[in-house]
Amino acid sequence: MCVALLTYADLSARLNISREAARSLARRRRLPRSRSDDGKALVSVDFSELRYVPRPRRGRQADPVAASMAKIEAFKAVAFKAEVARLEAVATGYRSDFERADRLAVELLQAAAETTAANAWAARLEDEVAALRTGRRAGGAIAGQAALQLGHLAAAIVDGDRAARR
Repeated sequence: MCVALLTYADLSARLNISREAARSLARRRRLPRSRSDDGKALVSVDFSELRYVPRPRRGRQADPVAASMAKIEAFKAVAFKAEVARLEAVATGYRSDFERADRLAVELLQAAAETTAANAWAARLEDEVAALRTGRRAGGAIAGQAALQLGHLAAAIVDGDRAARR
């Protein structure tokens, strides 16, 4: 048992810690203390019983504001990336909607063209039927004209059917 009387400064040098840490250690371990003739505190330390390993020091940041700003910037970058990803997903949804709308517009234009063609054929057929009902055409007999008109009507119906299938 090697008991030594040391000041806080000597104890801190021996344990490689600060003077305040040595004083705190003496209080925590309830080491016996006394006063020297010059008024300094002396601590009785038995180094065989004292097993003290100092904690590694944490490096202090030079500028806590800069560190906080760096954290904020990092958070902004992550939030920005998340927002960009969210907006890309929304844009993809809109893009598919626009493509579908384009296809529907093309189909609508085709349907309008087919409807116009069908209306034209219907008007032509109505004219043919009206001519058949009157039963007269210049330059021929009524029966011959009716047969001719029926042939034209049948041809118009066939043409209309073919146009509708396209």
